[in-house]
Amino acid sequence: MPLEMNRDVFITCPVTGSGATQDRSPHVPRTPKEIADSAIEAAKAGAAVVHCHVRDPESGKPARRVELYREVTERIRESDTDVVINLTAGMGGDLILGPPDAPLPLVDSGTDMATAAERVEHVAECLPEICTLDCGTMNFAEADYVMTNTPGMLRAMGQMMTDLGVRVEIEAFDTGHLWFAKQLADEGVIKSPVLVQLCMGVPWGAPDDLHTFMAMVNNVPEDWHFSAFSLGRNEMPYVAAAVLAGGNVRVGLEDNLYLEKGVLATNAQLVERAVQIIENMGATVMTPAKVREKLELQKRAPR
Repeated sequence: MPLEMNRDVFITCPVTGSGATQDRSPHVPRTPKEIADSAIEAAKAGAAVVHCHVRDPESGKPARRVELYREVTERIRESDTDVVINLTAGMGGDLILGPPDAPLPLVDSGTDMATAAERVEHVAECLPEICTLDCGTMNFAEADYVMTNTPGMLRAMGQMMTDLGVRVEIEAFDTGHLWFAKQLADEGVIKSPVLVQLCMGVPWGAPDDLHTFMAMVNNVPEDWHFSAFSLGRNEMPYVAAAVLAGGNVRVGLEDNLYLEKGVLATNAQLVERAVQIIENMGATVMTPAKVREKLELQKRAPR
């Protein structure tokens, strides 16, 4: 597939994520107010979309409590800053086995396996414009942790999201995830226009070398919309790579904590840096209104 640079680019900012980064930077937001404020600042810096997880306000550990999501979305909607809200639905599929010589039974392991309805409960309550669907089971860097997303679970969650009128963003960590996403689209579980996020460099998914990246891009159907990102020091190079490959970009504290070596970043600073790169390449940064039009999103009013 020949490269065709994207001239109209939207930026997604993943505001806080679900990694154990809460004590590695004072800029990682914990409380609903901090998450909403950071999302609003990222939007003012140029992000059209904010991708939100929630955390326990006291410990900063990842959470999936509906009331936390409700407060985040209400604070963003009640602000005077327009932005597309994108909520994760990735929590609730955490399987942590015992060591290799005793994987079962699970004893105080931190495993959190929820039903499809429980994993989508906050989506039904908050009705974001976009929510994510991690389109496959995957090993992460942790020794005995598995992100568990069976085909049956994904079909059920995807159908619930579609029935709610929320645009599904496929999270693809490897080419097989794109293969299954095409199947979901063929079955009508996810509707056009299909949106996919190419997640590069996440151990142990697709590595973020450019050959693998283009293999991922070449597996995205031409009528789909895609964004891409990489982690850490490769976050900003992937802004340029994604635009050159015809896609959109994602930058934020879920993926990288640093503006440069030794300098901790805020979400707004990472978005500002991405805007500079995109505009220096001769492309235009899209507004939330343009993204809604392009992706046929339903904007929800404050309650």
